[in-house]
Amino acid sequence: MTPQASSALSEIANGLRSSMESTHRTREQALHISREVIQNSSRAIRELHRKEFNAADAHITDANMLISKLRDALQKHPELSYAGYVHDCQKEYVEAECMRAIIHEHALPSPKSLGVEPPAWLHGIAEAASESRRHLLDLLREGDLERGERVLHTMDTIFDTVLSFDFPDPVTCGLRRATDSLRAVLERTRADLTLTQTQIRLERALLKKEGTAK
Repeated sequence: MTPQASSALSEIANGLRSSMESTHRTREQALHISREVIQNSSRAIRELHRKEFNAADAHITDANMLISKLRDALQKHPELSYAGYVHDCQKEYVEAECMRAIIHEHALPSPKSLGVEPPAWLHGIAEAASESRRHLLDLLREGDLERGERVLHTMDTIFDTVLSFDFPDPVTCGLRRATDSLRAVLERTRADLTLTQTQIRLERALLKKEGTAK
């Protein structure tokens, strides 16, 4: 190799090294932010179930800010936007936002309003629907069947929505598995609600019969 060719190769290598060092720094930053998003989202979901709404709102706000920070960090390295950890943290954030909407009976936020990719949004709403089973069971224990029925309707609607995205797994990041899991959760939840409704009808019929007998 001539000195000129060796110098040209060295210049190319130095340029690549600089570019890859930048990618590596961004990846490390993205990993750190993703972990924080998941932690805040998980805490928010637990707090929502415990009806600690102010604390949940604070953690969701933090997660939202971190999602924006992550999006800004990835602008110069869009190839990292499709990494698994980015998808996972967006999915967890969507789940937290949607659980808050379901519990408060608000409309579900769109992927655009949350600043997330479509596959992450679809996975997030599917997981929120599965997580809603716990919320529905809490309502049944409280005797609030009317709200329980509305939650089940929301779960059904989400299931029908994600089921309609019949694309290959590489496009949806394996949405079919999430849909199958949600189907099983729906079947158990519908059975629980039906059983509770039947028990209440029987109790009312017995009370009515006892009242008539007196």
